[in-house]
Amino acid sequence: MSRNENGAKPSEGEDAKGENTGKKEEFVLGNPELVLRWRLASKTLPLENRHLRALSRRTVMGRPVTSQLIGWAKQHIEWTLFDGAAENPDGVLMIVLDDKGQAVMTVGPYEPIEQPTLAVLAARAQDALSEARKTGVAPETLCVSRDNHLVMGIDRDANVSGAASLISDLASTVGLSVEYDGELVSRALTGAIDFDEAFLVSDEHGVVCASDAGGQLGERFAQGYQKLLDSVDKRHRR
Repeated sequence: MSRNENGAKPSEGEDAKGENTGKKEEFVLGNPELVLRWRLASKTLPLENRHLRALSRRTVMGRPVTSQLIGWAKQHIEWTLFDGAAENPDGVLMIVLDDKGQAVMTVGPYEPIEQPTLAVLAARAQDALSEARKTGVAPETLCVSRDNHLVMGIDRDANVSGAASLISDLASTVGLSVEYDGELVSRALTGAIDFDEAFLVSDEHGVVCASDAGGQLGERFAQGYQKLLDSVDKRHRR
């Protein structure tokens, strides 16, 4: 499902007088400026509201995402999932925004992170921070626990992704204090970090515990996230 700059799907072309020519315009996607990957469960988007809220805080080529595009995304998520999620009901919803102001939405299979070591997760979080400097939101965040505190590897005033907002709220619910550290990722990459365990919070992958630095807190969040996905599946089985 795609849209052009005014929020409409590509349609039959018009001539200079605005009369329908009967010729359909060919949709050609330009250079991708933002690629979003959101995890599905049973052909639904469990964190839809959180994802759309985070999308509204993003920028593309230095310009804020428009309310028209948010409306288009909200409208077309249901259509796209109905048409495209049959083969991948637990896959990934992808939205691509290009340098022409166009967007396309599609569904693909979910592929887990292979060998999710701390180094691999930290490298992904670093890439996400680089994306955030261009688009305003990091889709993946490295988190660690330290002395019974949750530390998220972003600045305190940073815009958070849909998945990160969920984990932050869950932490508050269980009485766990949340701290923010914009230098956490760089220190993790160099090994200059003191922590009890580490995990990645991702819009695409949920909560992924480091295979060489996991722990009870990360597992608890991972189970909570999986319970959310399972609850969606149970509702759709009724």
